[in-house]
Amino acid sequence: MGTQQPRERTGAGESGESTGRTGTGEPGGTGRRALLGAAVLGASATVLGLPGAAAAADRTAAAGRGGGLKGLPVPTIIGHRGASGYRPEHTFGSYELALDMGADIVEAGDLVPTKDGHLVCRHEPEIGGTTDVADHPEFVGRRTTKTLDGVPTTGWFTEDFTLAELKTLRATERIPANRPHNTLYNGRWEIPTFEEVLTWQDEQTRKRGRQVWIYPELKHPTYFRALGLGLEERVAALLRRHGKDKKNSPVILQSFEPTSVRRMRRLVGNPLVVLLSGADTRPYDFVATGDPRTVADLVTPAGLREIASYAQGIGPTLDLVVPKDADGNLGRPSTLVRDAHAAGLILHPYTVRNENPFLPPAFRKGTAPDAYGDVFGLFQAYFATGIDGIFTDNADTGLLARTDFLRH
Repeated sequence: MGTQQPRERTGAGESGESTGRTGTGEPGGTGRRALLGAAVLGASATVLGLPGAAAAADRTAAAGRGGGLKGLPVPTIIGHRGASGYRPEHTFGSYELALDMGADIVEAGDLVPTKDGHLVCRHEPEIGGTTDVADHPEFVGRRTTKTLDGVPTTGWFTEDFTLAELKTLRATERIPANRPHNTLYNGRWEIPTFEEVLTWQDEQTRKRGRQVWIYPELKHPTYFRALGLGLEERVAALLRRHGKDKKNSPVILQSFEPTSVRRMRRLVGNPLVVLLSGADTRPYDFVATGDPRTVADLVTPAGLREIASYAQGIGPTLDLVVPKDADGNLGRPSTLVRDAHAAGLILHPYTVRNENPFLPPAFRKGTAPDAYGDVFGLFQAYFATGIDGIFTDNADTGLLARTDFLRH
């Protein structure tokens, strides 16, 4: 989590089979919907008395007036690793389905390097759980144990493969116990590169007649820099090559390591977001440099003002927005939304999923690990805090929940 261990960011339609990846337009007109949202959100704030909701109403009213982040609907629905509730994550099948559903932004992707310096999209550098690498006898000798941000991790790692070798693999469902239906698509898609994603973004923008936004994450920057595979310079070079390194470019960059975000600020003009894990955790770059601060220090008013000096937003775990009680149910909202907005930061917390095990007990229905609970009710609770957007594995559910929230 805060140390960037393999983590969870904690809900159809049909998409085509295209894996095409080859001008950007302007964000679509959202002003009318945004203004409606402002009125409804303001009313919700009065009734619920939740911190930050009034400020969020002002931000909602401003959406659509200009390019960049200001042109996005509020609350923004972000397809977490695509539509990963329905397709294996970080595949073009998952990304395109998220767009088909109407996601405002697609998190494409989590960026990790190959042995020969290319950037590919995987949740973690360890790929045993997200590809069919274990079925390839030619790679059996690559299985190893490494210390990843202080945590012993066993498996196969992208930095031990060339891009050509990784392209012989196919993506598989990461959590089949919760998503057995996703295993139908195991083996259908290859691992995309970040450069392919940037080209695909342009193709989808032209095809759909609206600007497609992406939200890549730099994974484990300190770990990879020690291996001579620095992420920031590689990301910046690709963004510049594709003309997507400006303030209003439709690419938001995020990382759990504040120093990585600071480094990106010196390299590109893109919107930047600092991801935040549990309050008692420390970003791994802090661990590596001896900085004693925890996430709890970063979410104080002073910590948020410091983040605002180099970033435009934060991506907190939802528990930082609405802490849970001893039984795992929602407690009272914290002051994070209000404090972040006071510092001029947007909030895109993570992650809502539809399945029971990822929901607070009061929102579950039955006990089946792949059954859906009352996720619509959960979305309402989070939207009412005044957050600016939310990551979800199920973009269609999130969009319906937003419609409900703005209507009622």
